[in-house]
Amino acid sequence: MVDVNSKVMSAKEAINKFVHDGDALVIGNYTVGSCAELVYEVIRQGRKGLTLYSQSGIFDVETIVGAGCVDRLVTTYCLRAGGRKGGSAVERGLNAGTLELEDYTNFQYNARLMAGMHGFSYIQVLEGAMVTDLFKKRSFMGEDKFRVIKCPYTGKDHLTVPAANPDVCIVHVQRCDKFGNAQYWGALGSVAAAALASKRIVVSCEEIVEHDVIQSSPHLTLIPAYRVDAVVEVPWGANPTEVLGYYNMDQFMYGLFMMADGTADGLKAWMDEWVFGCENRAAYIDHYIQKFGSKVLDGIRAKAFYSAPANYGSAFTSRWDREGKERNMGMTLPEFEQTLKERGKLYE
Repeated sequence: MVDVNSKVMSAKEAINKFVHDGDALVIGNYTVGSCAELVYEVIRQGRKGLTLYSQSGIFDVETIVGAGCVDRLVTTYCLRAGGRKGGSAVERGLNAGTLELEDYTNFQYNARLMAGMHGFSYIQVLEGAMVTDLFKKRSFMGEDKFRVIKCPYTGKDHLTVPAANPDVCIVHVQRCDKFGNAQYWGALGSVAAAALASKRIVVSCEEIVEHDVIQSSPHLTLIPAYRVDAVVEVPWGANPTEVLGYYNMDQFMYGLFMMADGTADGLKAWMDEWVFGCENRAAYIDHYIQKFGSKVLDGIRAKAFYSAPANYGSAFTSRWDREGKERNMGMTLPEFEQTLKERGKLYE
């Protein structure tokens, strides 16, 4: 029997359904635990014309830009795998004129997502940026990269950035239930704001757990189910980056990638093997073990280090008792409505 409330699907299904050509796409993770498998699936499906938001351009941005999926990039940082001469996929794209880039500080980037998450059209940022090239040099956003407005209270000039509301966020978390309640812990970065500012959200996770596990630790739920469109269970879904509680950074695989990324041909060969050559994450891990053995992966599995449990207990879970009576008034809802009606206080 099909569970109509379940949002669980494969990465292939989720990307096909929710990521489209020309979308503004945000990678929700920040440096650690990046949504590698979702990024690779976007590449496999050949998406084009994306405007990509990323707080940290590491291997994820390099691969998706190197695959020709991205026309515009909004970011705060991009790695240079081969230095300024060797370059990287981003630098090669900028030099070739196939990629446009808008550069912000970490604070400004997060401020844009925070504004989008809260429904603002803009947000104030620190005015010191007005003397820097971040303010002076602009790309595809033009005058909309920053705006200076007068404070209605003091008359002083305030620097502002526009809200960011990407079409879709792809993000990796530790665990999720089938409904989409996504739990993440560790270095947060822009995870929550990137997801909640977006119109659609695709979540991948190390494991899908029962709903009562989610209920037992509500403080870890950064993305609520009603905002999530798809849930994808992907063990090792962030490799080569780390996922707290599951595995460390895979320095071996990261090293292979960095060596390859220094040239366009090197990156293409790496992607032919590890992205296009593996139809999904399971195939990726199988290929890894066949080629290098399981020793490296076994060596980076996280050792257990549990936090102390928190007591969320209460005397009761609802204001209504088992007989349907409100605990303070001792009335059922129909009785309460009848009382209000008799007193002329019930408005239909």
